[in-house]
Amino acid sequence: MPYIELGNDAPGIVGLLRYRPEIGRLIGEMAEVLLRGPSPLTRGERELIAAYVSSLNECRFCASSHRAFAAAQLPEGRTLVDQVCADVDTAPVTDKLRALLRIARAVQTGGRSVRPDHITAARAAGAIDVEIHDTVLIAAMFCLANRYVDGLAAVTPTDPASYEEAAARIVAHGYGELLPDQ
Repeated sequence: MPYIELGNDAPGIVGLLRYRPEIGRLIGEMAEVLLRGPSPLTRGERELIAAYVSSLNECRFCASSHRAFAAAQLPEGRTLVDQVCADVDTAPVTDKLRALLRIARAVQTGGRSVRPDHITAARAAGAIDVEIHDTVLIAAMFCLANRYVDGLAAVTPTDPASYEEAAARIVAHGYGELLPDQ
């Protein structure tokens, strides 16, 4: 049960975005650009970063959502997502993606935890500046989202099917469907 009356029964961050639509539009638009807009990183890779950070933050709603969203957009599906969230250092991902996930992990710990050696390793593995930038911003945004959801005790469904259904909608239509009406 949420700590405040939201005036809607939408789960997780969706209910919060609808509670304050002027803020909801901004967060939703940022998610759309970062996770689905043009990028050298695939949508699946960007969702994997979101899932990984949310898992590190132990935010059940966001971790469950973005694990499903990533799995729906990665050829390796849920198996890879689970491997990355369990241990990024042994997961079967490219050296570049592993280096970016390590940057995301550092951001999750605290922005100042990102060190020059993280950036050097990512560049050596083939990451370009926009990939490094977007990784840091996705990680930071999901720290915000995780704390927003958990800080207000947003509704967190327990049925895994609800996250799979949401994944199908997000993959097909994007985050715009979550945004409050203008």
